[in-house]
Amino acid sequence: MWSASVETLSKGYVLDKEEDKFICLICGEKFENGVIYPCTYNDNYLEAKKAISQHIELAHQSMFSYLLGLDKRFTGLSDIQKEILHHFAQDFSDKEIAQKLGGSPSTIRNHRFKLKEKEKQAKVFLAIMKLLEQSKVKEQEFISFHKGAKMVDERYAITEEERNKVLTTYFKHGVDGPLDTFPSKEKRKLIILQQILTRFEVTKKYTEKEINDILKTIFHDYVTLRRYLIEYGFMDRDRDGATYWVLT
Repeated sequence: MWSASVETLSKGYVLDKEEDKFICLICGEKFENGVIYPCTYNDNYLEAKKAISQHIELAHQSMFSYLLGLDKRFTGLSDIQKEILHHFAQDFSDKEIAQKLGGSPSTIRNHRFKLKEKEKQAKVFLAIMKLLEQSKVKEQEFISFHKGAKMVDERYAITEEERNKVLTTYFKHGVDGPLDTFPSKEKRKLIILQQILTRFEVTKKYTEKEINDILKTIFHDYVTLRRYLIEYGFMDRDRDGATYWVLT
């Protein structure tokens, strides 16, 4: 998701050319190009691109709603700004929104103006970062982390070079082999846990036994690995701990 362009992010899916499948950016659901899928609303059938759009609407309401519901650290939006944008999407007038939220139409107009300014700033910032990427003196490439990441701080400022060095140090037989030791430093833990997460399927629901069986092949203290995967927001589970899944 985080490497997708603005256009792709707004659509909510990407075409994996190697697999020739459309992939939902939210949950990872795949729709194979050339396959015909049934339409939920009538007896018609849909090509893959339309089918994944239908999937996003049914499973996630809309890409607009999903993105708007992300944490402030991803959107930069306050709760009131999110509410106002939600009402803008429903095409309410400033007067109607003021009646729903309290305040005056002029207050809503002021919010509208500020959001437009924020949009301009975002465009300029994206252009700056694009130019930086193309320049000869490039900023170090930082790896992306999952949306469930908790307490995002300097620990998450990890370059590809750092990541590769840590993985080589702790997975002495390669990243598909066992973990030699589990690091005590927070930044290294994050790198190791992110790599361990690749052993799990994004769309699959796991029992605790299935989680344990996979983690046992990685490290003898599989309970610690399981706890940290939950604690750091890489995975989640239901209240009774019977079902686990990857947070995307």
